[in-house]
Amino acid sequence: MDKKVKVGIVGTGFVGDIHHASFKGWVHDAEVVAVASPHNADHFAKDKGIARAYADYREMLKDKDIDVIDIGIPNDLHCQVMVDAAKAGKHVIIEKPLCLSMDEADLMIETAQKAGVLLMYAEELLFAPKYVRAKKLIDEGAIGKPFLAKQSEEHPGPHMPWFWDVNRSGGGVMLDMGCHSIEYTRWVLGKPKVKSVTAFMGQYMHAGRTLGEDHSYAIIEYEDNKIAMIENSWAKGGGVDDRCEIYGLKGHTRADLLRGSSLLTYSEDGYGYAVEKSGETKGYTFTMFEEVWNYGFPQEMQHFINCVLGQEICMETGEDGREVLKIMHAAYQSAGEGRKIEFPYTPPKVNKPFDLWKKG
Repeated sequence: MDKKVKVGIVGTGFVGDIHHASFKGWVHDAEVVAVASPHNADHFAKDKGIARAYADYREMLKDKDIDVIDIGIPNDLHCQVMVDAAKAGKHVIIEKPLCLSMDEADLMIETAQKAGVLLMYAEELLFAPKYVRAKKLIDEGAIGKPFLAKQSEEHPGPHMPWFWDVNRSGGGVMLDMGCHSIEYTRWVLGKPKVKSVTAFMGQYMHAGRTLGEDHSYAIIEYEDNKIAMIENSWAKGGGVDDRCEIYGLKGHTRADLLRGSSLLTYSEDGYGYAVEKSGETKGYTFTMFEEVWNYGFPQEMQHFINCVLGQEICMETGEDGREVLKIMHAAYQSAGEGRKIEFPYTPPKVNKPFDLWKKG
């Protein structure tokens, strides 16, 4: 493919803004040529210099010039938009989580396979420079065989209002940020098979805003004597806190995604751009330098474009998104029933993972 890969973005919120900035500022061989949103596609397109705007994404799918559809919309809409895009012959980049149910995940994967298109699961932590370096240290043998991976991502609450509605998001902080922690630790440990999941969830600060959990903790036991420990919170002030730690038989390493690439800032009014919009920024916070790059979004998008061009093998697919979703189902069921969930595991048929923690 000699021409640039043409991209159409579905969604003009937090994720759409970041993905567009990534494509425009850093990604080679790709161009965002269209955007779709029922709310403000025209304004977004004019502001970003995008050629075409659509109120209905299905009209955008008729554009034969578009090669890739980039989906960054509420979780309950992921499946239908992805399926429609694949049937239209478009490769798909889809934000986390993959969808809300295992049936939806299977439909999405099957549809992509039948259509002969790529379904690329957007987990940016696998491209964040500090976290990538930690993985390279492991691959180089610096810390010996890894046996324990910890990861936490915490802040005061989600960046878009729909996250508070469990019928749209599928759950609370586990669905919002636990998916990051699960896939990063799974990746650094070599994507082994799961043996068990034990999780704890609670609602501490946001009972008046959501039915979902605002703090969660999970232990994932893998085969080959490997363990992941993940902690996620919507109940921690001071902006975003994102860090990992990996233990091996001959050493260990840790990375703090913000510290070391940030400014120590005090603000009485608060501020925000990109990822930092996800949390309250009044008081003291760490203001990240080149935030979008340090979170790995441009590198992620470049990788996916390279995959479309046939230059690389996709490292994060629909199957990976399905496995993350399965682990999250187990986590909600574990927290709901107060027990360890053993694998092999077939999640109960529910509309969303939250239903396994709290009914109704």
